[in-house]
Amino acid sequence: MADPLLFNPRTYDPAHFDPETRRLLRATVDWFEGRGKRKLIEDYRTRAWLADFLDFSAKEGLFATFLTPAAAAGNENQRWDTARIAALNEIFGFYGLDYWYAWQVTILGLGPVWQSGNEAARARAAELLDQGEVFAFGLSEKAHGADIYSTDMLLEPDGDGGFRATGSKYYIGNGNAAGLVSVFGRRTDVEGPEGYVFFAADSRHSAYRLVKNVVDSSKYVSEFRLENYPVAPEDVLHTGRAAFDAALNTVNVGKFNLCTASIGICEHAMYEAVSHAHNRILYGRPVTAFPHVRRELADAYVRLVGMKLFSDRAVDYFRSAGPDDRRYLLFNPMTKMKVTTEGEKVIDLMWDVIAAKGFEKDTYFAQASAEIRGLPKLEGTVHVNLALILKFMRNHLLAPVEYPEVPTRVDAADDDFLFRQGPARGLGSVRFHDWRPAYDGYAHIPNVERFREQADALCEFVTTAAPDEQQSRDLDLLLAVGQLFALVVHGQLILEQARLTELDEDVLDELFAVLVRDFSAHAVELHGKHSATEQQQRWALGAVRRPVVDEARSARVWARVEALSGAYEMAP
Repeated sequence: MADPLLFNPRTYDPAHFDPETRRLLRATVDWFEGRGKRKLIEDYRTRAWLADFLDFSAKEGLFATFLTPAAAAGNENQRWDTARIAALNEIFGFYGLDYWYAWQVTILGLGPVWQSGNEAARARAAELLDQGEVFAFGLSEKAHGADIYSTDMLLEPDGDGGFRATGSKYYIGNGNAAGLVSVFGRRTDVEGPEGYVFFAADSRHSAYRLVKNVVDSSKYVSEFRLENYPVAPEDVLHTGRAAFDAALNTVNVGKFNLCTASIGICEHAMYEAVSHAHNRILYGRPVTAFPHVRRELADAYVRLVGMKLFSDRAVDYFRSAGPDDRRYLLFNPMTKMKVTTEGEKVIDLMWDVIAAKGFEKDTYFAQASAEIRGLPKLEGTVHVNLALILKFMRNHLLAPVEYPEVPTRVDAADDDFLFRQGPARGLGSVRFHDWRPAYDGYAHIPNVERFREQADALCEFVTTAAPDEQQSRDLDLLLAVGQLFALVVHGQLILEQARLTELDEDVLDELFAVLVRDFSAHAVELHGKHSATEQQQRWALGAVRRPVVDEARSARVWARVEALSGAYEMAP
């Protein structure tokens, strides 16, 4: 029997979506399954461009259906629906990050277009999507990375209301094939933020020079250069401060996708790892008979379940966001930072079990172990997102306000607010609902209660031992605090989703045993920081807790893990 908590192509039936969404999701799974594992791995190893996948997508109208907002739609099935986008992310991650990447950078490339008031550009983008084209996001540069204040893409006015653009962009996915590239630059005749410009370029234009693929992969992560590229008035998407905001708001939309891609990678790898370990005999016993193996695989399983619960609940806040409810601005970097780093831990735990098998070229695991590393490093590093999360800590922990309860959002609605987020500032004014009721609802579960003690201790830390002005410039110390805060938010949304889905309480208890250990480890790390005060050191050691051990509970959770052996294997 398939585990209902994990994606399994054999039993996948997204019945909670509308008929066309169900058809497209299932068709995508069937396309990958029909190609088979040998072809999947061969294309990965030979770095083949994704032409057949993009042909499939164009034929089915996959990108056009999922990535055209209702305001630009050509039919009733087209909308920007974060719930079904997340479902497709998971499928792409399950079969290979190269496929997800072509989709992900298309999403980023579309961000400035769908935020623009340029109707001609919007109509052009919708037409290109209908034709099966991909898109690219020309933001980062070789010398400056994503430091958009320092862009060297220069636009010189041409005297006819347009510009001539010259400069390079670096690390730009789909730069080899994009029908439209959203490019960020600055005018040569205007100083400061008012000089910023976002414009649409075509990778097939003679003034667009593709330099190279900067990675050794099917992902075409390009360097390109524009040489006196003509930018007509109808190509301009944003100017001034609005161009800057469009860049940051696009990343807000795009980086959410990393969490569900990470989940898909881990799910496929877990089927392989458990099946291998359970069927390998060592010293006369299955590998899974050893206690340390059971612990590592069970930890991997509950961490993966936690990743899914958090991400599913974060979708609801994303879809319910508006000018007066910007809680997604915390949960979004949490999915980017916390869920993707959990994915690394899941892969590492399984890799410790299967050891050399994880290097073999005929396994999915070999590519999973490589690709899982990239997700925490895309769309802002872990450190950047942790620093962002910290901006919300005091309001979230100590100053809750009332909000209507957010329901599960899998309805067929268009998430249009994502393209009218407004100025990318004012994070200190974002308020949150009380995190405590989520924990109170599961106070009867021993490890939830134990973790709640640690969460309450963090509130005490913020109130009585928070970093002073000098320590606030010590990012190394602050990041340790950020990890503690992230765990509290992670647990909160897990518990909210557990209630909505009536999650097995054994799994929840085992998961929170892991979170108790994690909190204790980060507290010890804070204790060892050079600039930690004596008061902070005492607090840190006082926050260490031992999880509540229950052998019977652990055995029941292990039975779920053991049942994954043979539950799915991709056809040859």
